[in-house]
Amino acid sequence: MSLGGGLNTDGSNAGGIFVQFNQDYTSLVAGSSSGYHLFALTPDDGVDEIYASRSGQDTCLVDRLFSSSLVAIVTVAAPRKLIVCQCKKGMEICNYSYSNTILAVKLNRSRLVVCLEESLHIHNIRNMKLLHTIRDTPPNPRGLCALTANEDCCYMAYPGSSAVGEVQIFDAVHLNAKCVLSAHDSPLAALAWSACGRRLATASERGTVIRVFAVPERTRLFEFRRGVKRCVSIGCLAFSACGQLLAATSNTETVHVFRLCEPVRDEAEPDGWLGWLSQAVTAGAGYLPGAVADVLAQGRAFASARLPESGHRTVVAITNVAKGPGAGGAGRGGTADARLLVASSAGVLYVYALAAEGGECVLLRTHRLLERDARADRVHEAAATGSYAGALRGRRADAMTESERALELGAAASGSPPRGAFDLRDPQHFPAMRAPHAAPPAPDAAAPASAD
Repeated sequence: MSLGGGLNTDGSNAGGIFVQFNQDYTSLVAGSSSGYHLFALTPDDGVDEIYASRSGQDTCLVDRLFSSSLVAIVTVAAPRKLIVCQCKKGMEICNYSYSNTILAVKLNRSRLVVCLEESLHIHNIRNMKLLHTIRDTPPNPRGLCALTANEDCCYMAYPGSSAVGEVQIFDAVHLNAKCVLSAHDSPLAALAWSACGRRLATASERGTVIRVFAVPERTRLFEFRRGVKRCVSIGCLAFSACGQLLAATSNTETVHVFRLCEPVRDEAEPDGWLGWLSQAVTAGAGYLPGAVADVLAQGRAFASARLPESGHRTVVAITNVAKGPGAGGAGRGGTADARLLVASSAGVLYVYALAAEGGECVLLRTHRLLERDARADRVHEAAATGSYAGALRGRRADAMTESERALELGAAASGSPPRGAFDLRDPQHFPAMRAPHAAPPAPDAAAPASAD
């Protein structure tokens, strides 16, 4: 679910603005030549900038832990170094250097994964200790790696081959290989986990077929055909929170949405030639060549959106989706009040209405990200206040004394040093950040962590 940023072989920024949604699609992060920015996605289809680093460092990778103030960043100037920050206080918690360029960073409340071209490094997010390294992985220049948002089912998926679409599934908690999926004949191009961590969507470089598997059962659940064009590059796959919808973006101007539910058995067959063809395929499936039968059996998108411009890399999210057919008047497929969000490396966020009956999505709003305004400057100024935080900002974590580190962690824990190991998952240590206009919580109430 990320794009833009990244590095070319000469060390330059590879694609304008880096954009990525957080794990539950409640916020958006952006990295640019001036630093990184955090945006809250509001229920009224709006976007609020809640933090801007304005560090002047060209930021090529950013990931935020749900709605907390914990952020992991990589800069163009130091592409092998991961910096973990407490952005609410403007402080660096720690940094780690690796043997090669960092291509992707993935977070959940249990693990932090760093992806290099030929290795993966798994850290305990509780204390940032390196737990395990998977070395000599097949060449992965895309930095293709997916980590479940659900820490109770903490699986990681990554390419198992550079020649075919093989997927390795690794248990990031118990630190052992789980299974291998033979997903496609051509190399992988995109991976995405459902919110529950039990379904994995895959796409290959060929770009025409998208598959959904049950993990760890290795059962193919769904197969969709994005189109018949060749040389289409799928850049992003994303499940809705309810798990009933799957969106896909590519290098074309069309975004496809697929419905992941079995057809109703008592539905009347469609009239006309389409109904006849459906009946003929069902009756004669055993007599058709396997490849032909597979193509005819593949599902098609039930909804789509057309972007105003193409040529930019995009990421997608589906939000505000009802959890079931009976929730909030949702129709079949659970798409009541759904929104299709598409962010591009040009720094634009498009908000579409996703109707329950599918069809063409309607563009509701267009947001230009990273436009400087007085409100954003006030947010940055507020984040920069505090003499101790200001003194620490910009310093290397390994240059701090133990007492300074204790004070830093204590400041992140609302003024009192944590007992035992410092838990980056604890909302009291890393309270959720709010938009500037949001009302503050009651004095005796800790800010809740965002649910996943």
